[in-house]
Amino acid sequence: MLIDVFGISKDKQKEMISKMSDQSGGNMLTVIRNTISASAFSAVLFLLIPVYAVLILYYRSYWMKILYRLFPNERNESILELISLTIQAYYNFIKGMAIVYLVVGTLNSVGLLLLGVPHAILFGFIASVLTFIPYVGIIVGSLLPITMAWITYDSVWYPVGVVAIFTFVQYLEANVIFPLAVSNRLHVNTLVMLQVIFVGGVLWGVAGMILFVPFVGILKLVADYNPKWKTLSMILGTDNGKL
Repeated sequence: MLIDVFGISKDKQKEMISKMSDQSGGNMLTVIRNTISASAFSAVLFLLIPVYAVLILYYRSYWMKILYRLFPNERNESILELISLTIQAYYNFIKGMAIVYLVVGTLNSVGLLLLGVPHAILFGFIASVLTFIPYVGIIVGSLLPITMAWITYDSVWYPVGVVAIFTFVQYLEANVIFPLAVSNRLHVNTLVMLQVIFVGGVLWGVAGMILFVPFVGILKLVADYNPKWKTLSMILGTDNGKL
């Protein structure tokens, strides 16, 4: 095919693939190290979530005092409702992220299966879990299936196909899957959510990219219930949010 389109002979193709394989082999240790490191971050993150939940419950009386100071006396009866909605928002965040990982992993796996890449399901879901690290995660997650495609097939089009699949899925994740599964559940608009992820990453690293998301959802709820914060509620909210 490359002979017809670009005039590249089969020997030249084999030489190109051989060079790519040598380079990928030299970088394989780095790829594995990065994958293990990212997986460790994921494990730490999932361990942090229940720790934060326990600490919030432990200091619940302290949080109640803060909420009573935030709201006028005539709105104190709304505090219990706000707490209930806050718990629901946190649950919606966890459920939304699980849906994102599941859908993205499934789409990645289907694309790799159609392309004929070995271990497609494993690679698809590894890349899905690593997407919680913006930009870097998808690069690390795509290196293994790209390398496998180089080694397995005698054509440069298969690695290109892997890149195309992951690029398309990431486009869907950013513009369709994440907004529907997470942003809309928290009633926070996608633009604000992306900015929150960026700021969280700058301040707290990988953990901040995830933990700041439910925090801004809770902030949106507090702003909804405090008349003085109506402008903030409008900035954070969506058309379906409570203004």
